[in-house]
Amino acid sequence: MYAFKPWVRIGHPILLFEYLHKTFGNIACYRLFNTYIIFVNEPEYIREILINQAPSFIKERTLKRMKILLGEGLITSDDPIHMRQRRIAAPAFHRQRIAAYGERISASAAAQRDRWQPGQALDIAAAMMDLSLEIVARTLFDTEVTDEIRSINDEVNTIMGLYNYLIGLPALESYLNWPVPGVMKFRRSRNRLNATVDRLIAAHKKAGVDKGDLLSMLLSSRDEEADASGEHTGMSDTQVRDEVLTIFLAGYETVANALTWTFYLLSQNPEAEARLHAELDAVLGTADGTHRLPTLADYPQLRYTEQVFAEAMRLYPPAWAMGRMSTKPVTLGPWRIPPGAHFFFSQYIVHRSAEFFPDPLRFDPDRHSPENKAGRHKFAYFPFGGGGRQCIGEAFAWMEGIFSIATLASRWRMTYLGTEPPIPQAKITLRPRDPLMMRLIPRT
Repeated sequence: MYAFKPWVRIGHPILLFEYLHKTFGNIACYRLFNTYIIFVNEPEYIREILINQAPSFIKERTLKRMKILLGEGLITSDDPIHMRQRRIAAPAFHRQRIAAYGERISASAAAQRDRWQPGQALDIAAAMMDLSLEIVARTLFDTEVTDEIRSINDEVNTIMGLYNYLIGLPALESYLNWPVPGVMKFRRSRNRLNATVDRLIAAHKKAGVDKGDLLSMLLSSRDEEADASGEHTGMSDTQVRDEVLTIFLAGYETVANALTWTFYLLSQNPEAEARLHAELDAVLGTADGTHRLPTLADYPQLRYTEQVFAEAMRLYPPAWAMGRMSTKPVTLGPWRIPPGAHFFFSQYIVHRSAEFFPDPLRFDPDRHSPENKAGRHKFAYFPFGGGGRQCIGEAFAWMEGIFSIATLASRWRMTYLGTEPPIPQAKITLRPRDPLMMRLIPRT
C-alpha cells in the first residue's frame, strides 16, 4: 500500500517531497481522497502561484491550522485582512527603522560571545536560540530577557513539540475545548502565551511613549487607507497580539536555526571559514589585533559574510516549504488544474536541485555573488517566500544574521563534535533534531 512506502512517514514530509521530485520531476500530482495535491519544483510555476496568478490562491489547510496559535497574523491571514495588516505593520519594518536595531543586535551577540570560554563544548542550536531570544526581546519589546519573555519561549516550544500532532488531527478547530490530552496541553500553553503577550502590550500602552521598539511602532501605526468613516485606524488589541506572536515566532525561531546551520557548515568547510575570517579582519580588525563590533556603516562591506549566511539558508532554509490552495481554475504550463487543489513547493527541495545549483550539496557561498544571483531565476532561491506575502521582516533577518555571524566569528572558530551529520527536523521551521555540539576555539 502507498501508506507503507518508506518515503511516506508521518512527521517527515521532506522524504515525500524528495521522492516526488526524483520520480516525477518538477511537477507531480496525486489525489488524497477527493483533493488534488500538486507538488511544484519549477521556479517559473512558483512565480505563477505567488505573483502572476496570486489572486487565484489562498493559504492552504496546514498554514490555516496555525491560526489556532497565531490568529489573523501576517503569516496566517488572507486578503483583505492580510493586506490591511501589512499596510499598518509596514512602517515598523521600514529600512530606516530596522537600521536603528543594528547596534542592539551587535551588543546582544557580543554579550553572548563574551560569555564563551576556550575549549568549551556547547550546543550551538541552544546558544543561537538564546541569542535570538535576546535580540527579539530588545528589538520587539525594548527589554532584556525577563521571566515573561522566557515564558513566551517556553510556551512556543511546547506548542512546537505538538505541531505534527495538531496538524494531523482532522477538524481540530471543532473540538479545541474538548478534554483531549494533546489538545488540552496546547490550549493551556496558548492561553498562557496570550495572557503574557497581553500584559506586555498593556504595559506598553500604559507607558504611552515610543520606546523605539517594534511593539511601540505597531501600537502607533495607522492604516494609510481610510475606512468607510474616513478614519485611519490602527490595529485592535487582538490584532496587535496576533502580530506580536507572529513576529516573535518568525523573527526568533527562523534566524536562530539559520545561524545554527551556518556555524555547522563553516566548521565543515575550512576554506570558506578562512575567507570569512579574512573579511572580518579587513572590515572590523583594529590596530591592537582585536575586532570592533559591526555597525551600519560596515554592512555594505560584509559581502562574503552575507554570502555565507545565504548559502546556509540555501542548504537548510528555516522556512522549508510553502503551500497554497486554488480558488479558481489555474494553468501552469500545459496543465489546467481545478479549484480546490492544494499546491506545495519546498525551498529545501528547490534549493538542493542540481538543475539550478550544480553540485547542490556542496557549500559554496560564491553561488550568491552578484553575478551568480543575476543569472538565476528569482524562485530558484526564495528563503523568505515571494510576492505580496514575502516575509515583511526579511531585511531585519538579514541584518540580524550578518551582524551576529560577524560578531561571533571575529573571535571564535568552532569544530563539530558529532560523528555523523546532524539530522534536520521539518516542523514549523527546519531545526536540528538533536543537540548540535561544537567546541569553541579562540581565533589567534
